[in-house]
Amino acid sequence: MVCNIEVNFRQAKIATSGEPRLSYSRKWKGKFAIFSVATGPSRVTELPGKLVYYEKKRSILNNEKFGIFGGKFVPETLISSLTKLDYEFNSALHDPQFQMELEVALRDYVGRETPLYFAERLTDHYKSRNRGKGPDIYLKREDLNHVGAHKINNAIAQTMLAKRMDCKNIIAATGAGQHGVATAAACAKLSLECTVFMGSLDMERQPSNVLLMKHLGAKVKSVKGSFKDAVSEGIRSWVNNLETSYFLAGAAIGPHPCPTMVREFQSVIGKETRKQAMDKWGGKPDVLVACVGSGSNALGLFHEFIEDEDVRLIGVEAGGVGLDTGKHSATMARGQVGVYHGAMSYLLQDEEGQIIGPYSIGVGLEYPGVSPELSFLKDIGRAEFSSVKDEQALEAYKLLCRLEGIFPSLEASHALAFLDRLSRTLADGEKVIVNLSGRGDKDAATVFNHTTKDE
Repeated sequence: MVCNIEVNFRQAKIATSGEPRLSYSRKWKGKFAIFSVATGPSRVTELPGKLVYYEKKRSILNNEKFGIFGGKFVPETLISSLTKLDYEFNSALHDPQFQMELEVALRDYVGRETPLYFAERLTDHYKSRNRGKGPDIYLKREDLNHVGAHKINNAIAQTMLAKRMDCKNIIAATGAGQHGVATAAACAKLSLECTVFMGSLDMERQPSNVLLMKHLGAKVKSVKGSFKDAVSEGIRSWVNNLETSYFLAGAAIGPHPCPTMVREFQSVIGKETRKQAMDKWGGKPDVLVACVGSGSNALGLFHEFIEDEDVRLIGVEAGGVGLDTGKHSATMARGQVGVYHGAMSYLLQDEEGQIIGPYSIGVGLEYPGVSPELSFLKDIGRAEFSSVKDEQALEAYKLLCRLEGIFPSLEASHALAFLDRLSRTLADGEKVIVNLSGRGDKDAATVFNHTTKDE
């Protein structure tokens, strides 16, 4: 079986023998390497549809590839558009005028910098369960950003980049709606047209965000299914209008440079965290914790500290009903290496290379793949990954509400829930920072529906 990515954006299961490796034939065409890729157990030598990857000699951790992960597994017709986007992105990164305008937007529109908040009562709660000893818990308050989540950091930066490229029509795909709302808000500010694709299941679960997107002037288009289906439809719409439209990725997925752009524009979280930690206690944090769906908020916090090997990086996935039930979104725990939406990463797939639908009570964590960079950090052992179930996330939501008066999103509640296990293993006074990636107003009804009358 062969993956024909020119026809559709389906995944390619990687043929493995011991270490994960790609089964392919390669032919050179100028500076491009054209690959034929096997999907499932069979191997092939001929190319039914062109699969192009722009290959260069680079270090193992770089902008385009992270070890074996990342890349551009896309139709040849998209290569020039992605190359142009990569050029404009790197030009903007080195343009003092663009950087100054972005800094002003992040400060005056988004509301940065966000606080690094000492959760004193939450800290005392966990210490009381361990003879008064345990870590000091801090929250990076991304929930206080304009529109209520970390997504606006990337959305405002990319809409500015789109305007710089003279693109008038912005296309986005959203799961829980936080990226959709952030993109709609940024487009309204910069006078750009905005179309957001959203899964029909997600629209039913997050109606308040659908309404907000419409209030902000966005066209919200329903796609049968969930976030993964919305992404596919968004890419399809972009491919049909490459000259005038801009696909604004909110998740750290997709072909290069999309994952790198999202990580770079979210890295302000970690940069602020380093500075704030130094101001508060004169050092670095001991442990960083973030929920992981596709990985944008985790990378935003982690990336600044990747080279600080004394800082633990812990990603928390959605365990759903349980890893053995099949109803989860724990890609790192149960996924295999594969190609989906134009990039190689860990992926929830069956033995034939077909996608296994993800599930989580936190809608924003429902994606069958994960960031290529996080996939690489897992493989080299730099980042740790765990998972928590729906019920644990719900309890963590309620706990933070009652102890700190803060409504966390159900996505961020997965990271908070992991504190129950983590706190018992840490020494007294160690510094733990949890990325509170979004606020939970949108999830209040869901939590209420899972609350008993006695609570």
